[in-house]
Amino acid sequence: MKKEMSSFDVRSIATELSALEGAHMDKIFQWGAGNVLFRINVQGEGKKDLFFKDKKWLYSPAAKPETPIQPTSFATYLRKYLDNARIGKVRQVGFDRVVEMELLKADSEYKLIFEIFGGGNVLLVKDGIIDTCLIQKTMRDRKVRPKEPYIWPQPRFNPVESTEADFIQAMKESESDCVRTLATAVNLGGQYAEEVCKRTGADKTMPASEIPDDMLSKMYAQVKDIVKHVIDVPETTAYIKDGKIEDFAPIQMLSHDDLESKPFGSMSEVIDAFVQQMKDEEEEAYVDPEVEKLNRRILKQEETVQEYKERCEELKRKAEALYTDYQNVSQLLGVLNEQSQKLTWEKLKEGAMKIPYVKDIDPSKNLVTGEFAGETVTLDYTKGLDANASDIYQQSKDIGEKGRHAEDALNDSRAELAKKEKGIAKEKAAMAGRAQPTKQFWFERFKWFFTSEGKLVIAGRDAHTNDGVVKKHLKEKDLYCHTDIHGAPSTIIKDGASASNQELREACQFATAQSKGWVGAVSEGSAYWVYPDQVSKTPNPGEFVPRGAFIIRGKRNYEYHLPLELIVGEIDYQGSRKVMCGPASCFKDCEKYFVIRPGKNKNRISGDMAKRFNVPEEEISRILPPGESEIVKEVWPKDDESEE
Repeated sequence: MKKEMSSFDVRSIATELSALEGAHMDKIFQWGAGNVLFRINVQGEGKKDLFFKDKKWLYSPAAKPETPIQPTSFATYLRKYLDNARIGKVRQVGFDRVVEMELLKADSEYKLIFEIFGGGNVLLVKDGIIDTCLIQKTMRDRKVRPKEPYIWPQPRFNPVESTEADFIQAMKESESDCVRTLATAVNLGGQYAEEVCKRTGADKTMPASEIPDDMLSKMYAQVKDIVKHVIDVPETTAYIKDGKIEDFAPIQMLSHDDLESKPFGSMSEVIDAFVQQMKDEEEEAYVDPEVEKLNRRILKQEETVQEYKERCEELKRKAEALYTDYQNVSQLLGVLNEQSQKLTWEKLKEGAMKIPYVKDIDPSKNLVTGEFAGETVTLDYTKGLDANASDIYQQSKDIGEKGRHAEDALNDSRAELAKKEKGIAKEKAAMAGRAQPTKQFWFERFKWFFTSEGKLVIAGRDAHTNDGVVKKHLKEKDLYCHTDIHGAPSTIIKDGASASNQELREACQFATAQSKGWVGAVSEGSAYWVYPDQVSKTPNPGEFVPRGAFIIRGKRNYEYHLPLELIVGEIDYQGSRKVMCGPASCFKDCEKYFVIRPGKNKNRISGDMAKRFNVPEEEISRILPPGESEIVKEVWPKDDESEE
């Protein structure tokens, strides 16, 4: 199972976090051995969290983690200097597992550095000097503590920027085998070293220095292909074994072709799911301290009860053995009692030990031990057989009474344990009753809906996915939709060449609703559609095309008076229940739905709708338009309402 983020994971998450550029820092929390959470105000979207969990997982969680009420000294310090700081550039440093975030204040500039290696760390750096850090440590080549210069970790081979000559040189100079050299000298890590070997058919065990040049060129080409997909068109995928995430990556891995694969919309989403899985596994393995204490007590009490029972039975057998071997016992007791009055202890012992069934004698205590009817019994020879048997029976009775008290205590403990376990089972049942996620599909990494005639429409969520949706998914038979509102998503109608006029209008309405027009609470808007060959990333001379934007050349086919109103309703897709957000005309046979418009409270309505649809709130919030919304109409079967 995956233990840490790879450099490619870090590159992917850094790219995703670049969507936070321009947002402002709000509150900061820190708890446990290494959990740091940054709450960030994103214009038009509300608050988002950036979570550095366990000093090894950096991501934006879907649900808000539980945070401490009282801030730690580290969190207090960061709040003091970073309050309302504007986020500048976010980048991966080289190809290391390091993310740098610029934070800009009116009078100063800081760098927030996440070291996702070697135990992990969070550092605030100003003018190259460490202001504060989560963990202080001293290493051979660097000191990590306040007021010390921040020294970047020693740079390693960077497969993103390397040339083929650099790659071949690193391989030729290695004294290790192929896969180890790829993992270490070429800095791919074990996961991607295996992937390159799988894709090229290279012999993993061959000494790297002996690999033919044509194979090295082939391997370099695959490294560059992996890099390109991670940066330009990531396909975040989890690899599942026995129903659990075993690994994940920002690309599809041939080396995991023996595992089930599941697409995720982003690196944050898959890390979130993986972290939740680890939490669930810990909870399954967790034993309540009180239950553990009760189990230990019960085990000890069971042993005590058993000991009492065995001792009680043993004493009964000894008493019965006296009567079974009545003649020998009576004769021995009579002789020893009589002779003890005449002989010294030494003489008495010497004579007694000559009797075959006598094992020992202690004249100082008037005790003799012998074997009678297979039982070893110690007797008082100043008493007769009946008196000795009575004493032994009384001991058995006393032990039996103690055993009954011990058994009562054991039963009380068992009842206490059963009550405790029942309470825990009730709590677990309540937790299990939480809404379970619906089946996920590849298109959910984007905004999406199905038209009234069943065509898939997908749209970018941000600048990064705007690029990806066009570069990877805009094909010859598709159509491209957009609105002139700034920040609108690139929207694609799959197989749009055969779309009806109604479907074209639906897609344009969706593109308008998913734009900042919704944030501005306008009542209607306009959008256009064009053919794929009209969409270009190549700017005109003197122009610049930012990430997520495209140049449209030629005629634009406009749709006007598009209402900013959408339906959130339940559909069936490939036998799976899904909740979809789209134009009203796409919900012909839907029996459960909400009508929404730009409003005042996205967070509240997403929670309300999630409860009604019995899905996690994150599944609702991800499909809603940006900004705030309100419910203007609800349609729900009466039977379902009565069951709630």
